[in-house]
Amino acid sequence: MSTLEIEQLSKSFGSQPILEQLQFHVKEGEFVSLLGPSGSGKSTIFHLIGGLYKPDYGSIRLNGNEISGQKGSISYMPQTPSLFPWRTILENVTLGVELFEKPDKEKAKKMLERAGLADYIDAYPHELSGGMRQRVAFIRSILSPQPFICLDEPFSALDEFTRLEMQKWLLSIWDEERPSVLFVTHNIEEAIFLSDRILVLGSKPAQVIKEFDIAFDRPRNGELTLTSEFLDVKKAVYQTLRGELDD
Repeated sequence: MSTLEIEQLSKSFGSQPILEQLQFHVKEGEFVSLLGPSGSGKSTIFHLIGGLYKPDYGSIRLNGNEISGQKGSISYMPQTPSLFPWRTILENVTLGVELFEKPDKEKAKKMLERAGLADYIDAYPHELSGGMRQRVAFIRSILSPQPFICLDEPFSALDEFTRLEMQKWLLSIWDEERPSVLFVTHNIEEAIFLSDRILVLGSKPAQVIKEFDIAFDRPRNGELTLTSEFLDVKKAVYQTLRGELDD
């Protein structure tokens, strides 16, 4: 588990500023979501944390160590599962570990069993549904040796029912493992249901315009989303985003 600190982070592409003096942190074992308008720089933030881009100014520290421009410091799960079609499900989930050390295949098998994929350990990605492939991709992230996970709208392509089931499953695994997570989504309800905190980004150049502490007890279940307390938080987050879009 780890702590991520973003300080005074700025990034432009040509004459277009994307981020300007962005600041936020993710504490050890915390689940934090980023919400913002389309094009507000959420993906750029992930690319900076992952070392694909270098910031123009500012610092990115993981457990006190500067990681700006360094690849391989975090585990990243994109919108699409990005599984290798020629590798079995077991071989796919152990891929991240293989890059650093000999994988613990028994641990990987147990994780797949917990995900309801015991019958698919030796199967190939094309034999799985979209929700199953996302489970495989998340397990790969959990098993990877990096102490921090970035999840980039991993459920956006799923239907509503499958999406809710995946959210509950993700929380069941996260509650046991408690990795530090930074989660990007456009879905307000999803962010509230999953997170300890929500950071709302403004339009370009992106800055955190408001932070919401989500104080609902864990473990959480689907009925939480129907409570008046949940709907009050949803309304407050929506109004913050709506105000940003109307400016």
